Amino acid sequence: MKSHHTPQGFRNNYIGSVTKSLSDILRWQLNRIRNHLPLAATVPTPQATADLDFIQRNAVSGAEMNPAVTWIGHATMLVQASGLNVLTDPVFSTRVSPVRFAGPSRAQAPGISLRDLPHIDVVAISHNHYDHLDRASVRTLASQAGGAPLFLVPLGIKSWLERLGITRVVELDWWDGCIHAGVEFQLTPAQHWSGRSLNDRNKTLWGAWAVLGADFHWFFTGDTGYSEDFRDARERFAARHTNELGGGFDIALIAVGACLPRWFMKDQHVDLEEAVQIHLDLGAKRSVGVHWGTFALADDALDQPMHDLAGARRSKGVSEQAFFLLPIGGTRQLPRRVGHAALIESEVGE
Repeated sequence: MKSHHTPQGFRNNYIGSVTKSLSDILRWQLNRIRNHLPLAATVPTPQATADLDFIQRNAVSGAEMNPAVTWIGHATMLVQASGLNVLTDPVFSTRVSPVRFAGPSRAQAPGISLRDLPHIDVVAISHNHYDHLDRASVRTLASQAGGAPLFLVPLGIKSWLERLGITRVVELDWWDGCIHAGVEFQLTPAQHWSGRSLNDRNKTLWGAWAVLGADFHWFFTGDTGYSEDFRDARERFAARHTNELGGGFDIALIAVGACLPRWFMKDQHVDLEEAVQIHLDLGAKRSVGVHWGTFALADDALDQPMHDLAGARRSKGVSEQAFFLLPIGGTRQLPRRVGHAALIESEVGE
């Protein structure tokens, strides 16, 4: 049996379980009520009109596709690279909750609506929490014109999708890979947990995604606390990255929100300094923050990453160009790797 498999479910590599006790949960919730948390944002989450013309043209450009990322909101990012249109953790619903009438509600509309998306080739799911795996969204994607995307999921989630009638699914363990249209997707460890009810804690796996195409390498952390898992990923992929543009992932999508209070969230959600450290641990050329500005899930305000990122970058000696935030709906075009003319990095849709 692999070390992260247990008779009760799955565990993390470096801390085991991040499960909090009922008394800890009650302490957190009572403090939220007493102190009127989460704090209100002082500025709204930036929004931009998505450049649908570029996105749609890029989507069908095949080998000439310009690598680009477009933030749709929370952990949902459209990544266009290596001829594929990939969605991470697609959530387009108004609430992230077991019920439609209660639970965290969306503060900002998705940067691109489901009907305006290009044809999606691959959906990469990091874990089964409601703010990362949304029933209505995956059902709609599975019924898109031209056929369902390939759903890539951690162990245990395939059967959940199949109960929805979604059968084009590949389920992976940590360090397992799947090659689709010449692009390798590998599920890598992250430090988190899973569950959609009171009786399925850690019954399904969670993880991050490393995606390696001939002209672009990218990484998506999913939800995670800080751990050595990201240095492990850098070492695992170091030989694959090497080219005249330098090693490392071309971009990392790193979760930066829902991190307070630290005594409760530290093991499962990184703060801004830890997120920048993950950028360094991965050896990423650039990183973009996700998992913020959309749903109020913890005690921090929706706009906290906008205020904290600059200080976190300074403390780690990382430039603004190397670790940035996008507005919802904003697109960043990025350079291709070896064998391709370098594209001047640009921001569109802002």
